[in-house]
Amino acid sequence: MATDHSDSSESALERLFSHGETVRLVNWRALSGAKSAVILCGFVAVLSFVTGLSNLAQPTVADDGPLATVLPGGPSVVPFTGVLLAFVLGALVFGLGRRKRLAWYLTVLTLPLTSLLPLTAFQTTDVPLLLSVLLALPLLLVNRDAFDRRLELSSLQIASLSSIVGVVLYGTIGTYAIRDQFTGIDTWGDSVYYVVVTIATVGYGDITPLTTGAKWFSLSIILFGTGAFTVAIGALIVPAIEKRMATVFGNMTPSELTLLEDHVLVLGHSDMTDSLLEELDDEVDVVVVTPDADAAATLTDRAVNVLTDDPTHEATLRDAKIGDAAGVIVATHDDANDVLAALAARKVNPDVRIVAAATDGQHVDKLEAVGADEVISPVEMAGRLLGRSILEKPSAESLLEPTDDDAS
Repeated sequence: MATDHSDSSESALERLFSHGETVRLVNWRALSGAKSAVILCGFVAVLSFVTGLSNLAQPTVADDGPLATVLPGGPSVVPFTGVLLAFVLGALVFGLGRRKRLAWYLTVLTLPLTSLLPLTAFQTTDVPLLLSVLLALPLLLVNRDAFDRRLELSSLQIASLSSIVGVVLYGTIGTYAIRDQFTGIDTWGDSVYYVVVTIATVGYGDITPLTTGAKWFSLSIILFGTGAFTVAIGALIVPAIEKRMATVFGNMTPSELTLLEDHVLVLGHSDMTDSLLEELDDEVDVVVVTPDADAAATLTDRAVNVLTDDPTHEATLRDAKIGDAAGVIVATHDDANDVLAALAARKVNPDVRIVAAATDGQHVDKLEAVGADEVISPVEMAGRLLGRSILEKPSAESLLEPTDDDAS
């Protein structure tokens, strides 16, 4: 009896303290994910700024690295480049946090450039920056698929950015071509410097045009440059302010609305549409149209496109680009509003596919009459599912199929 009691005590202790599964101290999948890559790139940006600034503060810049003799003007230029790349990388980290594919490409190109500083100076304080780059770059490459969002720019934004690049190229090439008509311009670097300070209207006076042609050329750089930067500020900053204000009110900006194409419009918001949004999230772009400001703000926090307006108004549907929509789902949780919304959608876009949800099964024919291609009654479907489940009949595959009673 004593032996049996001892055995039962040991088995009880084993059940209490033993675990069938191995408990991992470190979740390596989470540690090597996209979020870690973004954080590590941000750390590289900080280290690049601090390391470059510390090298610039020294009386003489060290040149013990393997690239010191390869890069032209390396010891004196690279520390400043490290500080400049830190700001560039900081902006790219912001894009990586939003999962932008363009930010991923630019970061992959920028990270190796940040390693030029430690490989040129090769000081003890430069080692953490080099190691961080060696860790961040492979981690970023492994998580490439996580950065799959396109950078959505309007035609005006693309044109404004292109105009800035064009003005800089025009000024740099032109200044270098007539460099003998200026004082202090000998290299391409001098040309870039002159164009930047001219567009910025700083004018340090260290470079001066000597001929009338050079003066007119400098004047053209000022006019084209200030014009291009003014348009760019309006095209890039104003939409950002609009988006910030729209986020507060839970609404899409006009620039975002112009980019909609092949999307699905969800007219109305209710508990039923929450599961609908989860189903469509990875398949197609979705825009929810609802007059409920609180629901719109909640959806905006979940990164769902929202237009806060009445879905029964034709003007609202035009703003939501129903003409370019792949389909419309009507689910306002009010059959009367559903009828009006379906009628408005069919009138604005006669060819779009409309699927409606009828709260009351008696209103199915009314929704079909106003133009809905398919009408689903969630209450009726739930009843069928419960009945088939209790009878142990297949339900998932035949949920939409009519029952024998329906057929009769």
